[in-house]
Amino acid sequence: MSDYTPTERTKIRRKPNRAVYDEAAIHAILDEAFVCQIGFAMEGQPYVIPTNYVRVGKRLFLHGSAASRMFRALAAGTPLCLSVMLIDGLVLAPTATGHSINYRSVMVLGKAQPIEDAQEKFAAMRAFVERVIPGRWPGVRPPSEQELKATMVLAVPLNELSAKVRTGPPIDDEAEYARDVWTGVLPLKLTPGAPLPDPRGKVSIPVPEYVRNYSR
Repeated sequence: MSDYTPTERTKIRRKPNRAVYDEAAIHAILDEAFVCQIGFAMEGQPYVIPTNYVRVGKRLFLHGSAASRMFRALAAGTPLCLSVMLIDGLVLAPTATGHSINYRSVMVLGKAQPIEDAQEKFAAMRAFVERVIPGRWPGVRPPSEQELKATMVLAVPLNELSAKVRTGPPIDDEAEYARDVWTGVLPLKLTPGAPLPDPRGKVSIPVPEYVRNYSR
């Protein structure tokens, strides 16, 4: 692993001590999150649309309807800004303006590349399913040829990007702690609940081990 070299567009200038360019750390953030926000502009109108993704090596794969306005625009070469954020805790400081959030975020700039090869699209769809629940792919019907044609898969190269991370307690001045108010961090974490069976599914089939393990 190595570092990503920041560019003029991705260099962290506000609170540079929170900047992260380490490849392994950035990949870990991308691998933990499920949803990204994609910003792009069409005819002077900016849009920001959430979607899911999967990282494979140094590329992020996106998939959606071939009729999607966003996907058609990105496939045509419209520049994008892709961002991901994980919230780790609420930072409760003695002052109102000292309150903050512990977070890990990544911003990627560039252009998407359409994946035309059927085998590569198929592999990307498998990666999407396995990203959601590892071990799920062997039990489901793979996409048909027609479904692959109706689905657009885009690859976003991880070339121009950076991460920003905040950790730890409040950073207010020591004098502010004379106030009688609780301060500290309230950790936040996304946790799965108990599996809910599909009412149309086969009730005789037990919850798979990979689902039970995920829910622990």
